[in-house]
Amino acid sequence: MAEQLRDLWDFADPAGSEQRFRDLAGRAPEPVRTHALTQVARALGLQERYDDGHAVLDALDAVDPEARVRRDLERGRLLRSSGDEATARAHFEDAATAARGVGLEELEVDALHMVALVAAPADRLAAHEAALARARAVSDPAARDWDASLLNNIGMVHADAGDHAAALVAFEDALAARERIGDASRTRVARWMVGWSLRHLGRTDEARELQLALKAELESAGENDPYVDEELELLG
Repeated sequence: MAEQLRDLWDFADPAGSEQRFRDLAGRAPEPVRTHALTQVARALGLQERYDDGHAVLDALDAVDPEARVRRDLERGRLLRSSGDEATARAHFEDAATAARGVGLEELEVDALHMVALVAAPADRLAAHEAALARARAVSDPAARDWDASLLNNIGMVHADAGDHAAALVAFEDALAARERIGDASRTRVARWMVGWSLRHLGRTDEARELQLALKAELESAGENDPYVDEELELLG
């Protein structure tokens, strides 16, 4: 079921994703119907329709443990996106605890990753590292694949603190994780992050070579990325 929900997502098109989840909910039995509707709420949040998202969740009768976890997780995302991080954190923590209790490892790690995003700045790195440790300890491959996002987030915490050497280590590990997972688009983003970090470290020749390789790869696919172009302009 989790894989079916993932396959319906296009985060670049939340309105289209919303409709696909509504269509699934309209034809699916429980608990799939409820699971799909939690994703409707998430898609509404990505469209900044927070009240509509909360209304969808309010109407749900969470009929199984996974539905309850998903409802808490998406409630937290709506709250975080609308600016209420303190209340959001409580929902994420509840979702992580409940998911672990029933062996829903992917949802547990997702919830822990959200806890880290709303942690106090002084606690954020430790929270990301705790989520990463959990991702590496679980048996579910989809849960383990959260390591790529978590390593990227760890890199950004280091970069925000001005420690670009530590950031580069994390971004390189994130790139290795993306290459293992095999998503070409996200792997390109991870390569861009490595190049961005190299530029901040003054390793401009390496950074330029990486960004030029990305640009050539994009052009061969008939695509363009303004962030790659921006880096190349900065690199001269």
